[in-house]
Amino acid sequence: MATSQIAELDALPETGDLTQERFRRMSGASVGSADLPPVDLDGLPPGPRWPVLVQSAALMRFRHWFHPYLHRTYGDVFTVRLVPGGRPLVFFTRPEHTKEIFAADPAVFHAGKGNAILGPVMGEHSLLLQDGAEHQRARKLLMPAFNGAALREYRSLVTDLAADEAAHWPDGVTLRALDRMNVLTLEVILRVVFGVTDERRLAAMRPRVNATVDISPAVLLGWGYPALQRFGPWRRTVQNQAELDRLIYAEIRERRAAPDLAERSDVLSRLIRHGAGSTDESDRLTDTELRDQLVTLLLAGHETTATSLSWALYELGRDPALLRRSQEAADGTTPEDDAWLEAVMKESMRLHPVIPMVVRTLVRPATIGGLDLPRGTTVGPSIIVAHQRSEHHPDPDAFRPERFLGQHPPTNTWIPFGGGVRRCIGAGFAQMEGVAVLREVLRVHDVTTPVADGPKVRNITSVPRDGARIHVARR
Repeated sequence: MATSQIAELDALPETGDLTQERFRRMSGASVGSADLPPVDLDGLPPGPRWPVLVQSAALMRFRHWFHPYLHRTYGDVFTVRLVPGGRPLVFFTRPEHTKEIFAADPAVFHAGKGNAILGPVMGEHSLLLQDGAEHQRARKLLMPAFNGAALREYRSLVTDLAADEAAHWPDGVTLRALDRMNVLTLEVILRVVFGVTDERRLAAMRPRVNATVDISPAVLLGWGYPALQRFGPWRRTVQNQAELDRLIYAEIRERRAAPDLAERSDVLSRLIRHGAGSTDESDRLTDTELRDQLVTLLLAGHETTATSLSWALYELGRDPALLRRSQEAADGTTPEDDAWLEAVMKESMRLHPVIPMVVRTLVRPATIGGLDLPRGTTVGPSIIVAHQRSEHHPDPDAFRPERFLGQHPPTNTWIPFGGGVRRCIGAGFAQMEGVAVLREVLRVHDVTTPVADGPKVRNITSVPRDGARIHVARR
């Protein structure tokens, strides 16, 4: 790092105490379940009788084998037990059960408790970790930054960034699509969401963000045991978060005082402006709330979109006819052309789910699919199994974008963005970004896939094991 960048970092506000306090509060065996009783496992659906640590490791590290294995072995509903504490997670795989979960009373079905493992990084104010009135307030404050008018403003910047990325790919080389898409979607997040344009600040943030995203399942599981934070990868995670927090808090404080705040269209500026003239404090987000929501948008919208894009390019490179059809759409300007590229992205998300499941924790007893479940049980649909059920997705192992052209699979059988009142707030942004990036890449390049690839687990997401290698050549 250059001397000027080091000096700039040294001049940033000291926020390490905030980071340490967040990790203290959000780590540990009690996180997400402190106010819930132990769960009686009698009467729950069947599941493996392996040690809790083995089940947890299988769910985190070997999910693409584990989910189908559990479905084949135990049927449409099954239970696994997880660290810390051995609490049960009951999976449902039928769309009618998924509908019940998504439509259930959010005062009973808490998503925040189910996502508590993410708390040390995302923070207690994260949209993904909040429930009840707090979640409703945060969602209301964030929604205007992702409505249709806002998306139309973002599209031109995303297109420009994608065109610049595609223009700099060498002719006739093999590259890892995941690496290039991660670079691109990170730039989109930093500029569109954070509104960062200064190259020195961008250079300081990029490695901190990448280190945040590239967390192994072992580090995630280790957050259940705070003593580990003094050692090895857990300690490095806390240190990296402290440095990223310094950068984010500095950006927030500078933005509040920016003379051009009223003219800026990035998400951070929109959030700061929201409620600025109100006397009601609930209409405004504090610096800590802004930090938590920005990190949430970063983690939820960076690697997930990059992964879906890399799989889409990988699959198009395996089928010359699909590639030609997609390039025709990229060259076109009609709504039908956009619809085809969007279908390619949707099929990528179906065949290669980035997130394996959607979870809710019951704060009161509830019934799903006729099954009575006690308070404290975590429930949710398996996205992996739902996307592979042949009765809803014929020939499920084939990449067929036409599934989403002029039609849609049955309700609650394609659920990459969750559903109900907790449906991903950035779903529209992700699909807009995917179409824009595919269009710019396919306008410039032919794509072929030289080797087969498969999924591997990285943090809570699944990515191509070998980076979705593609060979690109100028058209």
